[in-house]
Amino acid sequence: MIRTRRPGSTGILGSLMLAAFLAGCSGFGGDVSLPANAPRVIGPDRDRDHVRLVRAFGGEGRAPQLQQLLTDVTNRLVMATDRPDEAFQITILNSPVVNAFALPNGRLYVTRGLLALASDTSEVAAVLSHEIAHVTLRHASQRSELQARSALIERVAENVLNDAEEAAMAQNQARSTLASFSRAQELEADQTGVKVLARAGFDPFGAPRFLTSLGRSGTSSDSQTGDRSASHPSTNDRVSRALQAARRTELADTGETGRLAYLTALEGLAYGDDPADGVVKGRRFIHSRLGVAFEAPDGFSLENTSQAVLGSSGDGDRRLLFDAADTPEGQSLEDVLRSTWTDTVEPGTLTTGTVNGLPVVTALSNGKEWTFRLSAIRIGSTTYRLIMATRGNRGDLESIFQQTLNSVRQVQPEEARRIRPLKLQVVTAQRGDTAQALAARMPIDRPLERFLLINGLDRNAPLKVGERYKIVVE
Repeated sequence: MIRTRRPGSTGILGSLMLAAFLAGCSGFGGDVSLPANAPRVIGPDRDRDHVRLVRAFGGEGRAPQLQQLLTDVTNRLVMATDRPDEAFQITILNSPVVNAFALPNGRLYVTRGLLALASDTSEVAAVLSHEIAHVTLRHASQRSELQARSALIERVAENVLNDAEEAAMAQNQARSTLASFSRAQELEADQTGVKVLARAGFDPFGAPRFLTSLGRSGTSSDSQTGDRSASHPSTNDRVSRALQAARRTELADTGETGRLAYLTALEGLAYGDDPADGVVKGRRFIHSRLGVAFEAPDGFSLENTSQAVLGSSGDGDRRLLFDAADTPEGQSLEDVLRSTWTDTVEPGTLTTGTVNGLPVVTALSNGKEWTFRLSAIRIGSTTYRLIMATRGNRGDLESIFQQTLNSVRQVQPEEARRIRPLKLQVVTAQRGDTAQALAARMPIDRPLERFLLINGLDRNAPLKVGERYKIVVE
């Protein structure tokens, strides 16, 4: 959801933004640390942290029926813990990223991306039970980096509220802390979470089912943060252990799945990016309100953050950043590029030209590990910056930079009006329906893959007549 920034705040690529540009992103699971002595009740002193974090992660999702279901589930789970007197409160975050986390003060957060991935009440209850376990087991207070994590939250909040240049980096860096529990703590939270899930009357197999979907989504914490060391359990390991824990419970065959209630509450939930904040479709990015679009090179994946579009190749050795800034009236594109890039622009590399009828300035910058191709493009009063980077001296930087730069274009009002928000719809399978047939109704990239993913289905699994399934519609 790239936004323009006020004049005077265009120095986006300071050391912090550069770190986000060159770093990976994270996924589901974890906790954002506050001081170890934080009160265990939700009160005014902690409301400020809540407001700031909600802002940093895309705002609050509006889904009253789903909110009520999650609140009821949370209350059931808390009563089944060893600390039933503790207060918890659940918030839906308006983000398509699959994520959930907890604050030590009892605030629980789930993204609508995670809710779209879950297939029944027991699966989302498993997520909440896992997060509650991290809090009740006091995992956050056991970590030596607690103070640094708390400071990070403060910086995220201040940057986002002030619309400061480091906001995009801080948001992504905050996400990367959400999966920072140790292997032992993650597995302990999984085991405790499954026990509480069963005690609350939910199907304990909801936990391994959701972990399986999480692994398939490619957004599990261990796959996204790049942390594949022995200090963090793999998704397969977590699935195996969760299955064992579920089999040991007394409700192994009789727990409540709550599929119908969940799908009913889920109906109409927004899916994917909000068009008002820009939309990523495969390698393409289009922003209807700002009126700009571009396409990344083959092999790149894009993420739309609050302040910039970040892209990366599969091996992580090539990066992309696209952002926007309101610049002082009369400032040349050359001056924009010089003033917003903190490293040295190589002498003699600044060139002017046009791309699709738009004025553009490009330049080259060499860092210690990375080589950068820079550009500033102007549409109306807004300046956009496209920056490509390669680690070392890869010879394809110039070609991928020019390819991407040449794709930057102005979006006309008629095209912008055709971009409609996506939402989830629940349909009942009829005789003869197949996964391919239902997926064909979804106006998104890789529809069959997405249909199987959000419904927790194997590729060759037949649909059940009369069963309800999620599809994505406009």
